[in-house]
Amino acid sequence: MILEVGNLDGLATFLFLVMFGPAILFIIIGAILFYYKKKKAGKVFMILAGVYCLISLGICGAMLS
Repeated sequence: MILEVGNLDGLATFLFLVMFGPAILFIIIGAILFYYKKKKAGKVFMILAGVYCLISLGICGAMLS
């Protein structure tokens, strides 16, 4: 019995969205907080964005290769 999968173009798009979506959202939130004089909270969100991007590139990048 042969299992035919079909078109998986949406899967790659979904993985890229999972990789960079939350990181971009965290950077936007951090920039807004940094602009409104909440520098410590802004820095925390920007660090979270960097850590999320680093981890997601490792995990999702391994899935894509």
